[in-house]
Amino acid sequence: MLKSDFYYDLPEELIAQTPVEPRNASRLMKVDRQTGEIVNSHFYNLCDFLKKGDLLVMNDSRVLPARLYGEKEGTGAFMEFLLLEQKGDKLWEILVRPGKKAKPGARFSFGNGRLKAEIIETVNDGNRIAKFECEGNFFTALEEVGQMPLPPYITEKLEDKERYQTVYSKELGSSAAPTAGLHFTEEMLADLQCKGINLAYVTLHVGLGTFRPVKEDNILDHKMHSEHYHLPQETADLIKQTKANGGRVIAVGTTSCRTLESVATFNNGELNECEGYTDIFIYPGYKFKVLDGLITNFHLPESTLIMLVSAFMGYDNTMNAYKKAVEEKYRFFSFGDAMLII
Repeated sequence: MLKSDFYYDLPEELIAQTPVEPRNASRLMKVDRQTGEIVNSHFYNLCDFLKKGDLLVMNDSRVLPARLYGEKEGTGAFMEFLLLEQKGDKLWEILVRPGKKAKPGARFSFGNGRLKAEIIETVNDGNRIAKFECEGNFFTALEEVGQMPLPPYITEKLEDKERYQTVYSKELGSSAAPTAGLHFTEEMLADLQCKGINLAYVTLHVGLGTFRPVKEDNILDHKMHSEHYHLPQETADLIKQTKANGGRVIAVGTTSCRTLESVATFNNGELNECEGYTDIFIYPGYKFKVLDGLITNFHLPESTLIMLVSAFMGYDNTMNAYKKAVEEKYRFFSFGDAMLII
């Protein structure tokens, strides 16, 4: 298939710039995976479409406030760092702007000296390795001075950093939020459990590659970025139990989906505790091994995420649902509305 097969026309005003309040007031498009039939609703009505014994699998990764603004020591020149991947104790691979001011040995200060960094070396793609210094815990200092690395299509300032975190996030390590989970409130999760819907967690640390566009015309030539995941044994057991009892396994977000399908793919369909890196690329023709349902947001045209959705509910159903979402003025992308495919 071609990248252009996944194009749709999206008016700019439908790109959500701010989250709705409360979280679960966002709209929900429920789509029948087999027939493509659409029901328009709201996220707070999610339970109406679920059954007792269903299992929601969520990604509990927490977003690092990975964008740092500071100055070069000696000159005071303005600098921007973006933390990409931890390489050791206070040692990080970073993206830096302007790059020409960040030669090995150069030193930088953030938050009036709360965090300091020295460039150690230049690596692939022009990224740098930086060694950070601070008093006390590095992540505490980062929470104090760092900004959320919001996607490039969000231009408005985020007033509350927690609105780019899920209410159940706990494993620090993502460069972007697993956004399908942003719609849940703590009260809603408790209510779902009271109604016999079970909850389970995986961890996949979302990399910035999630925003990287597909450049190749033939989608099979696209190389996915690699991301770290962990499937706990408790979650694997709950999935097996759900399947055995006739319940449905519903992934909350494409990251949870990719974690489950990766483990099943690597282990001949078997699910047991597993940790590692995955660069699985799911596109039409892929045979799902675990998922019975998917909760997800509305994704960018020609992105690997809309390709994953097409693999799950069929290409024609997907493109029709997106066409209807534009007509009905659903809100798109990270702070936008949700879709339930079941």
